[in-house]
Amino acid sequence: MKTIDAFTRRFAPILDPPSQRRGWRFELGKALPALMSFAAVRLTGVVMATLWSLHLGRHPRTVFGLEWDGRWYWHISQYGYGLIVHGKGGHSVYNDLAFFPLFPGLIRAVSTLLPIGPVNAALLIAWSAALVAAWGVYAIGELLHGRRVGIILVVLWALLPHAIILTTAYTEPLMTAFAAWSLHAVLSRRWLTAGTLAVLAGLCRPNGLAVAVAVVTGAVAHLWQLRRTGEPTAPRAWAAAVTAPLGWLGYIGWVGLRTHNPAGYFHVQSLWGSRFDFGHYTAHTFRHLIVGHDTLVVYATAAIILGSLLLFLFCALNGQPLPLLTYCAVLIVMAVGGAHFFTSKPRLLLPAFPLLLPLALHLARSRLRTIVVLLTSLAGVSLFYGTYLLTVSHRAL
Repeated sequence: MKTIDAFTRRFAPILDPPSQRRGWRFELGKALPALMSFAAVRLTGVVMATLWSLHLGRHPRTVFGLEWDGRWYWHISQYGYGLIVHGKGGHSVYNDLAFFPLFPGLIRAVSTLLPIGPVNAALLIAWSAALVAAWGVYAIGELLHGRRVGIILVVLWALLPHAIILTTAYTEPLMTAFAAWSLHAVLSRRWLTAGTLAVLAGLCRPNGLAVAVAVVTGAVAHLWQLRRTGEPTAPRAWAAAVTAPLGWLGYIGWVGLRTHNPAGYFHVQSLWGSRFDFGHYTAHTFRHLIVGHDTLVVYATAAIILGSLLLFLFCALNGQPLPLLTYCAVLIVMAVGGAHFFTSKPRLLLPAFPLLLPLALHLARSRLRTIVVLLTSLAGVSLFYGTYLLTVSHRAL
């Protein structure tokens, strides 16, 4: 019995995260330093990429709003689904059903309400969502470890090598905004809010499924704790567990109906060259980098993947709450286990901000000079690499 009690005390933060029930709305004054730091870093990145785009004779709005997936979202927002493009040699078929509907739907809505055009609407949504996401990242850091950690966590997230994506017409900012506040709601046991936001995250992009899995995990762990202690069950936790996957499942099901194939969405992805191969393609690419050579972006991608795996190990050893661990684990599995588009994997890992918590905790205990030197160095690398990634590199984002 003593052994069981000791086990429960040791892993209580993981099985039943601290709620502290402090309310959904954080005082904006507390979050302002984090949000201002995030905005300053990312606006600097926008300015640098804009200047270099102009130097190369490219329109900055095109670079930020119509590159790679951005063009697909623009087309869906204007014409709906139905675009199919055949790749060179006929080896790939690019179907716009691969893209989830919430972001293009919002672009259509905003551009209808505001006379700013669909590309500007897409950027407005992405930039606004990035700020909301940064607020959510701060809220989780502050809830778990205090204000100092929350601010540092946001700055570290803003300085990730691929953080330039947060200022482009991509879905990562929107999904991360829903994910961060859904996870915050799980940690504070606001189950209906958590489930609703998970549904919206699941309508953003394929790896939005990670949010639903985290909500289900948190709800099940909470219900298990209630049962173990003999407390009444929590109907809202059950409701969150049931509703959280509905956004993701709803779109998968709709594509299945449209293509007359229950696995229609996964078939569409396979025609793009994207499929889940349990990491075989990723391992093959790593072997290629060891015995051969490739571009800077490919080596940077490999380093980011290895760093993410190492940070996940630190998170697990440090007893990070189970919903956050589950969320990051699903993002890592989907990114590393997927085939094709190797250089897109850091973008798929961009929403995995809880991986940075061990670094934020360590920096929070450091001297101010150490923090300033390290963050300044990271800023230099991130800003210049982000500019290179968006304006010079021809690798898929």
